[in-house]
Amino acid sequence: MNPRVTKVEAIKDYRVFLEFKNGEHRIYDFNPLLDFGIFKELKDFHYFNKVKLENGTISWPNGQDICPDTLYLDSEPVN
Repeated sequence: MNPRVTKVEAIKDYRVFLEFKNGEHRIYDFNPLLDFGIFKELKDFHYFNKVKLENGTISWPNGQDICPDTLYLDSEPVN
């Protein structure tokens, strides 16, 4: 099991800055998901910016969320 998210911030180009419980900072890119199902709504950058922290992962008002393990494994470390 990977660490859980403790902080999230939407940044440019449909990416999010994440801080994890283990202290790591990482960037997750949502671009590959924007043409699929429930994630299409995230193309509206105003809506994308409504991302929030919820139970160790991130979510949006209309129910979009993503597994914290996916966020950790598929994100890039910030140096």
